[in-house]
Amino acid sequence: MDEERWPREWLRGVLGVCVMRVLLDGPNYGYAITQRLSGVGLGAVKGGTLYPLLGRLEEAGYVEVEWRPGEGGPGRKYFALTAAGREHAHDQAARWAAFTTTTRELTDGALVPVAGRN
Repeated sequence: MDEERWPREWLRGVLGVCVMRVLLDGPNYGYAITQRLSGVGLGAVKGGTLYPLLGRLEEAGYVEVEWRPGEGGPGRKYFALTAAGREHAHDQAARWAAFTTTTRELTDGALVPVAGRN
């Protein structure tokens, strides 16, 4: 994860929501998921962070796994949301949106300079 731009604990908190969002677009494999996350500005997510998360999502019944043969190379492990996973992804996205609205109401006040304060 991109420690320089975003604090690690922020990314850890939102990673599950973002991974499920990526999988709402269709089945995908780990490297492609990390590239998508990086492409939207979340930074580099390491396999040691992504795969345990995907394992937890699989254990919870939100993700199913399929091995697909590679074209001239090794096969890839594809992850896809189950019906319960799609429902959970939508629910988590809505809850995250409400959470960010709540936190922004508090933190946006720090963006406005206060007279007499540096």
